[in-house]
Amino acid sequence: MLYPLMTETRSVLSLNGIWSFKMQADGEHHDPVAPLQTTDVMAVPASFNDQTANPELRQHSGYFWYERDFTVPAALTDQRLSLRFGSATHEAWVFVNGIAVGHHKGGFTPFELPINDAVQAGANRLTVKISNLLDHSTLPVGNYTETKDANGNTVSHVDENFDFFNYAGLHRNVNLLATPWNRVEDITVTPHIDLDTTSADIDIAVKTTAAATVKVTLLDEEGTIVATANGADNTLHLDNIHLWQPLNAYLYQARVEILDGDTVVDSYTEPFGLRTIEIKSGKFLINGEPFYFKGFGKHEDSYVNGRGMNEAVNVLDLNLLKKIGANSFRTSHYPYSEEMMRLCDREGIVVIDEVPAVGLMPDFNFDISSAFKNTENPFWSTVKTQAAHEQALKEMIGRDKNHASVVIWSIANEPATFLPGAHDYFEPLFKLARSLDTQNRPCTYINIMMSTPDRDNCSDLADLLTLNRYYGWYLQTGDLKAAAAAEEAELRTWQEKWPDKPIMFTEFGADTVAGVHSSYNEPFSEEYQVNYYDMNAKIFDKIDNFVGEQLWNFADFQTKFGINRVQGNKKGIFTRSREPKAAAIWLSHRWNSIPNFNYKK
Repeated sequence: MLYPLMTETRSVLSLNGIWSFKMQADGEHHDPVAPLQTTDVMAVPASFNDQTANPELRQHSGYFWYERDFTVPAALTDQRLSLRFGSATHEAWVFVNGIAVGHHKGGFTPFELPINDAVQAGANRLTVKISNLLDHSTLPVGNYTETKDANGNTVSHVDENFDFFNYAGLHRNVNLLATPWNRVEDITVTPHIDLDTTSADIDIAVKTTAAATVKVTLLDEEGTIVATANGADNTLHLDNIHLWQPLNAYLYQARVEILDGDTVVDSYTEPFGLRTIEIKSGKFLINGEPFYFKGFGKHEDSYVNGRGMNEAVNVLDLNLLKKIGANSFRTSHYPYSEEMMRLCDREGIVVIDEVPAVGLMPDFNFDISSAFKNTENPFWSTVKTQAAHEQALKEMIGRDKNHASVVIWSIANEPATFLPGAHDYFEPLFKLARSLDTQNRPCTYINIMMSTPDRDNCSDLADLLTLNRYYGWYLQTGDLKAAAAAEEAELRTWQEKWPDKPIMFTEFGADTVAGVHSSYNEPFSEEYQVNYYDMNAKIFDKIDNFVGEQLWNFADFQTKFGINRVQGNKKGIFTRSREPKAAAIWLSHRWNSIPNFNYKK
């Protein structure tokens, strides 16, 4: 799906701002033919949860209504008009002037709805009904139950089967688009790069809504034309190419035009970078050189905005990431905003892109030791997420396929691959992901701690081993000597089992309350967090095929209520307000001394 751009043929009108808002109470209904009767308002884009002073609203599981008026300029009514939502979490029904114009399920990818039959020049009313309900058919997975209130109304309850707060709402930009009826609908860029000759053949596949004369023009960063071609499917050759490198980005532009004679009917420009990705002999190669991942699991999570898109926070986070010597992050546990992906392309940040397949396990809890004993749970025969999983992969890869920053597709976070039935569930999803990506990026799943080399059922499907491990925190708590021995033993077993697969940690961490100190290396202290990371680093440097460390987490983040969480997860090396803990200083020394390439040759 194309990002909404203003061009000579396209108009983008923002519908962000203050919307009317109403929670749908149990047993209550609203007919969108009539205006929403409410005095409450919410800002868009943002989660609604932390904009309210009402605890009942913040925690409500069920339905919510957003509404605003918007104006359609008469000059645009002869074009195709559509509404484009960057995301609506988790399910949305959209009405214009009381007329249903579309529906989308899945809270982290964009959707676009044509509205010409429902709008008029001048004033119009946009109404969106949103559900934040999750169950065993959705991604993320939620534990859904119902009770009855005193009036006999059904009350919905969602217990997150994952460790982050179920923020909901219109999280990303909402735009009114005006485009030509015969338009560029999609662009797929597939570079074929010869590193020895510094040249590239670049396949540009253009999808249009009707038969059309198509012209493709490639431009370099200075705006100089470097190649042109005619037709919807072309291969353009470039010599003396500039490579997109980690923390040293270079972006070309593919300008695609639909022509009627000499008249430009539609025009769109897609940025792209030239870089190669290869897995070879246990190494992860970018542009032919062994790359070492340094970075984080993150969340789209900030004060007041919740999970809502916040470009100022995005810029700050990447500046902090670069200052500390990191070069990468994972979009844990859902695709991030298009604005963040475009920023990573521009800044040279390497990204592992992940679908919202989190919670694919029996009930989430903090007792890891008990899960080691459970090997017969029928989870994979009862969960009903396959259709949602396929849709999520199609929408994520369709959206992000041209991003140079994206180097790996993550098919799931911490699924119960130690249980029988996992391989049958995941094999078709890996096949689907590979069929969707013309750039042939590596695919993986994020391996949960119970899926050890002797218990995991799916490691043959993954191109590399991406492990979440908490030795010294959830296991061997406070005993870093025992944790080091157990961690090293497991990593050596993985390397022996899969000698040609790179290994990296995509999560490891220890909850740390900023300002808590201990002379005795006690858990939750800043001293323990520093020593924990130091222990891990010593193990990482011993393992030949170990290619990266993405710790958990970049910053503290909000979770559901629970006695194991004090105002959220405290594993950040920055606080939620982005203030550094002591571990940030320690990591800065380590990561700034590790080169992006050839750390392990």
